[in-house]
Amino acid sequence: MSDTYLIAGGTIVDARRERIADVLIEDGKVVRVEPNISIPQGAHVIDAQGKIVSPGLVDIQVHFREPGQEQSEDIESGSRSAAVGGMTAVQCMPNTNPCIDSVDAYLDVKDRAKNASCDVFVAAAITKNRASEEVVPFVELYEAGARTFTDDGDCVRSARVMREAVEGLSPLQDAVLAQHCEDYSLVHDGVIDEGYVSAELGLPGRHRVAEEIIIWRDIALMSAFSRKSLRYHVLHLSTRQGLEAVRHAHRTGVNITAEVAPQHLVLTSELLKSGNANFKMNPPLREQADVQALRSGIKDGTITAIATDHAPHPKDQKDLGVVKAPPGMLGVETALSVGITHLVHTGVLTIRELIYLLSMKPSRIINAYKPENGGHGLAIHPGNPANITVFSMDEDWVVQAKDLHSKSENSPWDGQQLKGKVHYTFLQGKMTCEKGQPTK
Repeated sequence: MSDTYLIAGGTIVDARRERIADVLIEDGKVVRVEPNISIPQGAHVIDAQGKIVSPGLVDIQVHFREPGQEQSEDIESGSRSAAVGGMTAVQCMPNTNPCIDSVDAYLDVKDRAKNASCDVFVAAAITKNRASEEVVPFVELYEAGARTFTDDGDCVRSARVMREAVEGLSPLQDAVLAQHCEDYSLVHDGVIDEGYVSAELGLPGRHRVAEEIIIWRDIALMSAFSRKSLRYHVLHLSTRQGLEAVRHAHRTGVNITAEVAPQHLVLTSELLKSGNANFKMNPPLREQADVQALRSGIKDGTITAIATDHAPHPKDQKDLGVVKAPPGMLGVETALSVGITHLVHTGVLTIRELIYLLSMKPSRIINAYKPENGGHGLAIHPGNPANITVFSMDEDWVVQAKDLHSKSENSPWDGQQLKGKVHYTFLQGKMTCEKGQPTK
């Protein structure tokens, strides 16, 4: 099959500008971007009139569950779902079994991801077995290729250990120290957000101050012990108080970035009253005031990425109910549509701003934009790798969780009508999604 594609007549949205043009792809790269390109012999033509052509999306927080939890997801199924969602790169978290806390474990997952439908970046743990007691061998993991370090799923509980991480990673160029910001002592037995909904349901809560405390603690540690080159990254920010802490860090010169999940920009704890455990996650869904604050944070640039925290679980586990079910929601296949529906069509963001948050900005947080890392999130420009997504803005579709390409069905958007649909995804010039379906 020819590797030459002509994407014809779409509206290109990237870091350069919005314009209507054709895009010619050959041998994995963009070779021409201009109106009315003549069709080369043997080229596959994609009619993109009325559609958006953008850099491929980059999701910097996913759980593809491999190794150890393949009944929920594996790299093949997760990356296939990501490609259908318009993603060309993802970053997998290290809370696998075994934990990614050694060079062997890191290289094992990288090897498993060689034939994935998107580029898979692999984060390593901060502490051995994510136990908050002893830091991992940072330099060895860095030399093996790891750049992001996080105990995601859990917070690093000890300030002393977190200081060791800050000092250990500071000399390593492009290293990222990412934190799941929930003080364990305040949330370990909680089920949902602590507030009026948890009180009404009689459920133990996960208090918002747990997020704020950890962000402030880590800002202080970064200020005291880091070099400016080390980036501190807040995973799945969820509260207005946490947002204010990040704003303060920006003002005081801390090298900090933050992400927010689509669900925290749309959904609230009210939905837990239904008893549907697909709305249970950590950090939990919060109140409407938090939703509004987080939307202001993406608008003013305090929050620099939207990341899904894609966390699959088998249906029988989610059917255990809000108290017993594990936390987590699917996200990679619906993130773009949720953003278009709830942020673009409501006037919160322009489509260009949404693509910045889903592609250009996250690619820079994990260094995926660099040519040696695949060149993700770059402008659609001659010479750049052809990591591209083609999608509609106004097409309506109803999410059917059973029809998503994950192994699991725990989507909070199940049964909801969304706008915007991915039609094609290209990874290094290879088509990974064709007419809304995976190519492998």
